[in-house]
Amino acid sequence: MSIITEIAKMIDHSLLSPTLTDEGLKEGCNLAKEYNVASVCVKPYAVKLAKEWLKDSDVLVGTVIGFPHGNSSIDVKVFETQQAIDDGAVEIDMVINLGKATMEDWTYIEKEISAIREVTAKTNIILKVIFENDLITETNHKIKLCEICSKLKVDFVKTSTGYNYVKGADGRYSYKGATDDDLKLMRKHSAPEVQVKAAGAVGSLEAILRVRDLGVTRVGTGQTAQILDDASVHYR
Repeated sequence: MSIITEIAKMIDHSLLSPTLTDEGLKEGCNLAKEYNVASVCVKPYAVKLAKEWLKDSDVLVGTVIGFPHGNSSIDVKVFETQQAIDDGAVEIDMVINLGKATMEDWTYIEKEISAIREVTAKTNIILKVIFENDLITETNHKIKLCEICSKLKVDFVKTSTGYNYVKGADGRYSYKGATDDDLKLMRKHSAPEVQVKAAGAVGSLEAILRVRDLGVTRVGTGQTAQILDDASVHYR
């Protein structure tokens, strides 16, 4: 496998913009097919469409659950997960209940992730658990989430959604996404078999190569074409 193919197969091509049209979705799926990435990550309603458009490729179809705020009840997240799988999704990126994590209700968090894991495990569907590290800021909370995810044998821990901005004292909104410190922390405190996905602020070849060296095996980005075009130039 060439280095360019290795980089392509790290990418989950993100098609999650709130205003993305079906035409834009189809264009995104065609781009993902052209560059032969690992997967597309689409909104739940779009799973069937993406599955059809990617049927002649080995690009996988993934979707999001409780996205982007994680506010749905456990039962709703379970239903949404099963529906997505029935529609053809083979990868699930779920957002935890962020308030429960902040208040250290780890019993709830474990119950929530376990309920989703039970659904995905039945048919060997990949489960990625999103912490949303811009909002879950306490180091001990991130470590605890890694420990829970390791206990439940999820497939990936993931930094961010890319859609939760933090309001600063000056009234401006900002977003850090996948920081090196968080990625190192998540790799260190997750079981070896639990992979790490970086999302947010990894939209360049330089960023992907950097996080790859930190042990990241997947990235979520919408900058796929630019990244892989740059890789083709860099490694020619």
